[in-house]
Amino acid sequence: MTNAPERRTTLWVILASATLTVMAGAILGPIVPAIQSGLGVSESNAGLIITTHGALIVLVSPIAGALIDRIGPRRPFILGLLLYAAGGGAGLVVDSFGPLLASRAVLGVGVAFVYTGITVLIYQLYEGQRMERALGLRSSANSVGAVIWPLVGGALGTLSWQAPFGVYLVALPLGLLAVATVPETGIRGASSRTDAERGLAGVLAVFRRRPGLLSVYLLYFGANVLLYSIVVFYPQLLAGLGITSSLSISLYLAANGLAGGVSAAVYDRLIERTSRHALVAAALGLWLVAFAGATVAGSALTAVPSVVAFGLGLGLVFPSAFAWIEALAPAGRQGQFSSYLASAGYTGQFLSPVLFGPLVPLFGVRGVFGAAATAAMLGIVALAAVRGR
Repeated sequence: MTNAPERRTTLWVILASATLTVMAGAILGPIVPAIQSGLGVSESNAGLIITTHGALIVLVSPIAGALIDRIGPRRPFILGLLLYAAGGGAGLVVDSFGPLLASRAVLGVGVAFVYTGITVLIYQLYEGQRMERALGLRSSANSVGAVIWPLVGGALGTLSWQAPFGVYLVALPLGLLAVATVPETGIRGASSRTDAERGLAGVLAVFRRRPGLLSVYLLYFGANVLLYSIVVFYPQLLAGLGITSSLSISLYLAANGLAGGVSAAVYDRLIERTSRHALVAAALGLWLVAFAGATVAGSALTAVPSVVAFGLGLGLVFPSAFAWIEALAPAGRQGQFSSYLASAGYTGQFLSPVLFGPLVPLFGVRGVFGAAATAAMLGIVALAAVRGR
């Protein structure tokens, strides 16, 4: 275990890296039309530039987790930062669709290693209340990154559609800092497992012994589905209220991110006073209020509480999910089982518009938020049922 000043320095490197996992797609969101024009491709192909890395994260995260269990999190984390810089920064010089799409795949591999590497580093470098605080700050950093990086991308996009890709290069100095500041943490028994224990049968055996793991993955999946119902469909709701400028819409999404950053930053203090189940129940209640409010919002002002309430809940759920995985994952397999959390989250983000989109032509955009409110209510009922056993 490192001493306190070294732990703080390491934590700052980890938190800065955590913002990159959000930046991977968010920084390009404001410039999709410019990418489309610059490459001369269709809107759907331009969208693939944003989403391709997410598919790779889902596929590669379990591989990253298995490697982390075998050799420890430090080297995969640093490798991930270098791949992130190479894959993301390539957009500065690549000006055709195919090679750019390939570079985004490299970026996705980098994010998978960084995301799971951060999780296991926190598990292994910090203990008890320090770990709870680090997990809360990690989620807070993600929320703040979701606010800042799109603004940076939009500003640089006024120079050229390629300029925002230069921001990905920040991962390179972070990687060098990680070499100097992130210690080796050791390997916790993963190498002693047989092939059967590492395979599908072994994973299913763990789920049978620890069914709570599946509940955590479902919670994290659902949280990301609901998050992207805000990201994708709230701008449509705002447009119906006469709010159409990109700056105004970004302020609502920024309010969502800032609220999540605040609640995640105090997560460790809250967990001292109550349980994770209570915090998740509070989050689901906030989401119910948020989505119910969205169905009746009739002005620019009344549309604000919904994004704030949702963000506050998100800042409680994300660190709770990571802490539960740390408590439930078998010894020496934290990389493996935390990687499934990453896959569940990014799958939820991808499927959100697929699940909610068909409701728009049938019930209008407010129908999306009515369905989301129903999902939050079902979550409350399910949590109560689990606690009642």
